[in-house]
Amino acid sequence: MPPNADISRLRNRFPNETDASNSNNNNDNTNNNDDPATVSTTPLKSIKGTEVVIDGTIYDLTSFHHPGGNSILLFGGNDVTVQYKMIHPYHTRHHLEKMTAVGKVDSKDGDSDYLFDTEFEREIKREVFKIVRRGREFGTPGYFLRAFTYIGIMAYLNYLWTTTPSTTLTLAILFGISQASIGLNVQHDANHGAASKRAWVNDILGFGADFIGGCKYNWMQQHWTHHAFTNHNAKDPDSFNAEPLLLFNDYPLGHSMRKFYHRYQAVFFLPVLSGYWLSMILNPQVFTLHHGGAGSVGIRMDNDFTKSRIKVAIAFRFLYIYLNILRPIMNCGVENAFTTVLHILIMGAAESLTLAILFSLSHNFEHVDRDPTKAVRDNNKRVCWFKSQVETSSTYGGFIAGALTGGLNFQVEHHLFPRMSSAWYPFIAPKVREICKKHGVRYAYYPWVWQNFVSTVKYMHQAGTGSNWMTPLKGDL
Repeated sequence: MPPNADISRLRNRFPNETDASNSNNNNDNTNNNDDPATVSTTPLKSIKGTEVVIDGTIYDLTSFHHPGGNSILLFGGNDVTVQYKMIHPYHTRHHLEKMTAVGKVDSKDGDSDYLFDTEFEREIKREVFKIVRRGREFGTPGYFLRAFTYIGIMAYLNYLWTTTPSTTLTLAILFGISQASIGLNVQHDANHGAASKRAWVNDILGFGADFIGGCKYNWMQQHWTHHAFTNHNAKDPDSFNAEPLLLFNDYPLGHSMRKFYHRYQAVFFLPVLSGYWLSMILNPQVFTLHHGGAGSVGIRMDNDFTKSRIKVAIAFRFLYIYLNILRPIMNCGVENAFTTVLHILIMGAAESLTLAILFSLSHNFEHVDRDPTKAVRDNNKRVCWFKSQVETSSTYGGFIAGALTGGLNFQVEHHLFPRMSSAWYPFIAPKVREICKKHGVRYAYYPWVWQNFVSTVKYMHQAGTGSNWMTPLKGDL
């Protein structure tokens, strides 16, 4: 979803940037609907909350029965070209003909930084689909065994957490890690529409985000945008969410976002990330379902479907606070309140670090492409979306790491095929690496997670000090 609002403030984060004027991607996947309704043009910011834009064409969703469920309505009022193509790897123009085209957006609103249907994309799809046949890319019996094992563990620990007369340090840590395991192994696949072909299964499992202190709808608003525009200098909300405390973007020297304390962020970024759970619990955006990160890059979240889910999100949040914060305090009594609150914070920190450390590894490591669309601004040359996903992500470990992290150790494969169940990533990873090598696409692989972690620490130091921008021979160091 390209930003609908003015994003000049974000674009100015990087110097000497000019707006790239690019033509739409007119390959065989483009819908060439010649109906008279598609002749008129409309500014992108004026489309209705029941409409979406794909390849410059406005589609009305009011009478469309989406096989993947009603999650499509969450993004009503936006250009979803990139999201649509990343979620529908089998896309042809015939799929779009099932929706009603009602107009065209102004050409200036239809520009894209990305190319699709490149030779690299075609080959990687062709070879991967030989391994994972169409219609079988969803959760396997092994996936559901893994998911319900983690659900059972968390349910048991949650029972202890809410019923025992006193909390313990061990229980706090284990319960926090178990909540993180739900985020990694259950809600993540489900909210990508990858757990099951049945939309209602994904919908139910997706509320796992709310049972660990988050919000399903806010998560989708941000995370799908992050997937579509990974490490994009102006459109990836994950790149900016930790600012000004942390810099994930490697800004040029002298940039206004750089502060003196960023030189030491490699030391303190883990303590900062330990507050992730607390920031979720205290986040007032659950009362509006207007995610600040997604909104800052231009995503509209004012459609009727989103508004209709606010009560659901609030109910889950109050339930979580009652069960996991108020209930333990009530059980332990006033005299033990301080210890109980301390354990609650430790529980949150355990969840935070388990999630945030793994997430930080994914797109922040040495030699990562932190600005994949620079060629668009510099040379007016669009970039292959599939290539950009590979070069902005890393993979570490194998099957065992996948079972523990919900397959998120296979970040390259996950970003190429986000609607494929994580159970399949170990099987397609060798072929993906082979094709990347053939096409000269840089694939970052670490045999062990600690190697990826060390590389991430080094990158955080480089981004904080700006050392990548320094020239030793000129005395910058």
